[in-house]
Amino acid sequence: MNEDSNKNWSLLICLILILISLAVFYQVHSFEFINFDDPDYAYENPNIQAGITLKSIEWAFTTGHISNWHPLTWLSHMLDWRLFGANAGGHHIVNLIFHIANTLLLFFVLRKMTNAIWPSAFVAALFVLHPLHVESVAWVSERKDVLSTFFWLLTMWAYVRFVSRPKISSYLWMVIFFALGLMAKPMLVTLPFVLLLLDYWPLDRLGPANNPNSRKTGAKYSLSYLLIEKIPLFVLALASCIVTFIVQKKGGAIHSGENYNVFIRLANASVSYLQYIIKMIWPSRLAFFYPHPGSSISVPYAVISAVLLLAVTIIILRFAKNHRYLVTGWFWYLGTLVPVIGLVQVGIQAFADRYSYITLIGLFVIIAWGLAELFEKWAHRRIVLWTASLMVLSTLAVCTYFQTRYWQDSITLYQHALKVTENNCRAHLSLAKAMLKQNRIKEAIQHNNEVLKIKPDDTEAINNLGLDFDKAGKTDEAIGYYKKAIEVDPCDVEAYLNLGSVFIDKGEFGNAVSFFSKALQISPDSLEIRFNLGLALVNSGKFEEAVKIYEEVLRNQPRSAFAHNDFGILLFRQGKFDDAIAHLNQAIRIDPDYAIARDNLNIVLAEKQKFQNKNTKNIKK
Repeated sequence: MNEDSNKNWSLLICLILILISLAVFYQVHSFEFINFDDPDYAYENPNIQAGITLKSIEWAFTTGHISNWHPLTWLSHMLDWRLFGANAGGHHIVNLIFHIANTLLLFFVLRKMTNAIWPSAFVAALFVLHPLHVESVAWVSERKDVLSTFFWLLTMWAYVRFVSRPKISSYLWMVIFFALGLMAKPMLVTLPFVLLLLDYWPLDRLGPANNPNSRKTGAKYSLSYLLIEKIPLFVLALASCIVTFIVQKKGGAIHSGENYNVFIRLANASVSYLQYIIKMIWPSRLAFFYPHPGSSISVPYAVISAVLLLAVTIIILRFAKNHRYLVTGWFWYLGTLVPVIGLVQVGIQAFADRYSYITLIGLFVIIAWGLAELFEKWAHRRIVLWTASLMVLSTLAVCTYFQTRYWQDSITLYQHALKVTENNCRAHLSLAKAMLKQNRIKEAIQHNNEVLKIKPDDTEAINNLGLDFDKAGKTDEAIGYYKKAIEVDPCDVEAYLNLGSVFIDKGEFGNAVSFFSKALQISPDSLEIRFNLGLALVNSGKFEEAVKIYEEVLRNQPRSAFAHNDFGILLFRQGKFDDAIAHLNQAIRIDPDYAIARDNLNIVLAEKQKFQNKNTKNIKK
């Protein structure tokens, strides 16, 4: 196949990949946000809604919000909110655009490295259509997946360019892209090791060392030289690991050995490695959350999984000499999963579909090149390969289309998860919140009680029951549940917050101040608690204390319309009309549809006019 023909085919392949991506995933443009993580990443995060400002950029680079340090991801969500606001469809479409870009980049990088257009195209098609990748595309909060992979593939592209034409500029671009990828999601720490695998195959750089100073295309280098070549990347990866560990440890995302000891972690890792392969081959019963089995994990299954993984590794090493793509593909899969396989347990899931977004590329490479080699001597190999490929890809496209539909809204997603998993507390809890939002209180109570059947001391479920009864107008029952949550966990901030809110509604502002103050002692950096405490202090008549609280809130959340409105009312009560009017106007500028702020502004303006008129009459007398 000549160069012009290659270009034509490549363009056609890209067009097909784009079209099938849109056919399967374009439905996300009408999807809603879901109430799991999306509130933190979008529609309830004032830092995101502030857009890209100096203050929000500072926040993005300094925050450890929800136990993550990924400033580039935060900035992308800020830009989304500026462009689309609360229109979830726009946020979803940006995820889809990145997924398409990743697919095209994957195709071009593989083709550049291997000069094999059809295996590269098949890998890209598997990547874009596999149902395990739905979560990364259809969930707004997983922007970090598609964004980090975009920079992962750009790093690979820059590396291939550097290998073919060694220049400082190419090397610098590789380092820059890698750094940006780490700032989107720290899972990219394994990329330097993957580049070493690419040196083995398909770049074929590893071997008896030639003169490294020659730097000629096709030269061989020792392993030590290739390691030294990537030192800046390893340094960045190490720095990212340290920052991520500190942030997640501080945020409580890393579980202690008391919950998951070393044996349980190793057993779950073994099972998870096999589960990803099984779900790649037969992608059924996919869910947004898979409960961790904990001490009930099947030891025989874990042992069988470990034996199978070891056996496959030995077989691959046995055939490595003549089938080098096996080594790169297999160790790509094993290595890229290490940060999220549960050896250091982050979160409470056993495994997650989104973790396969990058990792499955290694297995896809084995499948694509393996099939091409397997049928190499068949008389009708092209017909067989084309037929088999079209059947597989068509099946995946249909499965992915219907899997994507489960992400259309919270209730659909969680109900599906409950059908395909067992003892899924997270699905019950999230579904209960979604039900409560739609005033389906009885159903919300039912799902929270289901959680308590599985885990009787789950404080989130106990708190949720308090919210359910509070919304049903049964305040005393709600207070009982909140106090029960505190009995189970004396440091449960949510319970103190909920109790404070109940007492504000009851007009018992002294009690509200007490509970909000206790919450602030437990979580002194929480602006939400400060905001509520300020509101309670205002209603208690403690204006000077409230002023200090609101000033602190607005220093950190200058674009909070609610804070500006409430601070304006506080200043009005102190007789500071002009300052009150300034804050109420700011609230309206931030949120032009904020009717309460407009009503308050009219009241303050009217009262200011009355005050001025009264003073004028006094002067005339």
